[in-house]
Amino acid sequence: MTFIISLSIVLIIVLFGVFSPELFANAANYVLHITTTNFGWFYLIVTFGFLLFCIFLAFSKYGKIPLGQDDDEPEYSLPTWFAMLFSAGMGIGLVFWGVAEPVSHYFAPPAGITGQTTEAAQTALRYAFFHWGLHPWGIYAVIALSLAYFQFRKGAKGLISSTFAPLLGGQTNGPIGKAIDILAVIATAFGVATSLGLGTLQINGGLSHLFGLPSNTFVQITIIAIITVLFLLSATTGLDKGIKLLSNTNLFLAMALLFLTLVFGPTSFLFDTFTSTLGSYLNNLISMSLRLTPFTQGNWVANWTLFYWSWWIAWAPFVGMFIARVSKGRTIKEFVICVMLVPSLLSFIWFSVFGGTALHLEIFDRAPIGEAVQRDISTALFFTLEHLPMGFVLAIVATLLIITFFITSADSAIFVLGMLSSDGKLNPSNRVKITWGILQSSIAVVLLLSGGLEGLQTASIVAALPFAIIMVLMCYSLLLALGEEERQAKKKRKAQQRKLEKLLEQL
Repeated sequence: MTFIISLSIVLIIVLFGVFSPELFANAANYVLHITTTNFGWFYLIVTFGFLLFCIFLAFSKYGKIPLGQDDDEPEYSLPTWFAMLFSAGMGIGLVFWGVAEPVSHYFAPPAGITGQTTEAAQTALRYAFFHWGLHPWGIYAVIALSLAYFQFRKGAKGLISSTFAPLLGGQTNGPIGKAIDILAVIATAFGVATSLGLGTLQINGGLSHLFGLPSNTFVQITIIAIITVLFLLSATTGLDKGIKLLSNTNLFLAMALLFLTLVFGPTSFLFDTFTSTLGSYLNNLISMSLRLTPFTQGNWVANWTLFYWSWWIAWAPFVGMFIARVSKGRTIKEFVICVMLVPSLLSFIWFSVFGGTALHLEIFDRAPIGEAVQRDISTALFFTLEHLPMGFVLAIVATLLIITFFITSADSAIFVLGMLSSDGKLNPSNRVKITWGILQSSIAVVLLLSGGLEGLQTASIVAALPFAIIMVLMCYSLLLALGEEERQAKKKRKAQQRKLEKLLEQL
């Protein structure tokens, strides 16, 4: 039922985007504008609330509770686990925005700051840290933690609706529960389809920049076809082989590109930039978390922060389910600390190296990085790497990294879609995964041909508002379940203590 209904809704919306792409994009943009204008405060408060909620759980009396049975061991080593988190969470986005976002903020900073100044450069990197740091991983952690707890600790199905058992009881299998799962499938399907399309454009841009390959529809469809074959091959080999191997490969390539750029770039400047920006980020964390501009009526926060928060929430069902699936056996404290701190730190280092290098080239070497970003965001990274020693080699490594990140994200996504549409099975059948994989690629091709890709991306972000409300209720449901477990544990301890006392009396 979930598969049929969600698939039908996805196809109807996609057909709307195909036959009336302009009308579809205009309608989606209008709804997004209304959402961010009227509910921007809600996005900021709940996102900050998710971050505080996760920190509270980690250091509360619930922190020692394992995500599984008491004797369960983690399925994956820490390095492999971190690689999976990083690859599925936001790997390809970091490659895409590592140069483009800081440079964009430098030329068009938040209200009250003059562009192309020292303050604008400092603010640019600070907000890149903010948009890709603790907050998005707090969003992912809420869903992943709830799913892992109910799935591995309580033996529930691997479905979003299963996390509402303390609130809905037996109704988790009823219409309300199905509606929650259908919304999760739709949000994931839209996010994956748009990412396939946008990722294809970036790969085409990189190959065009490196080898002069034409940037046209035929080449893009060919790229999608090749990528589809690769991620379907990976998906059908299973979680322990395909995704695990690709995730480790991603991490290796990412660290290689990061290290080489650090060495060939302005090394001491980048270390100084990382240190000062990290301090500024931590010092301004609360004020940035709740920053709106009601008196100036500026739209910078809506265009950047609210857009990002909506996008992370829209992606949360997919990323959260995948993180939950690979996190069995971790304690709540270990889970929260690792999921939030390690990927955030990697993001901070990434933006310091690539964003810092781009800003150094723009400010001190007078390289036209800003013009490259405005001309074509997808090639901004390659244009920056060109100015470094061995720039061509670095650009090839970056292109390989984009491709492997791309395959891993698609692979992970159809794995999650398979779980959602197979009643929460931990290992969905290859038939279901192949069906979703072919469908996602077909949607991406059709939208590229019709020009409806950006409209679908906007539509997926609009779905974040109802899902944010679902996530708030999910936090409450998890607290109820943890509280009940603690009460049961106290009763058990008291009962054991009474038995012990009776035995001692008898002696």
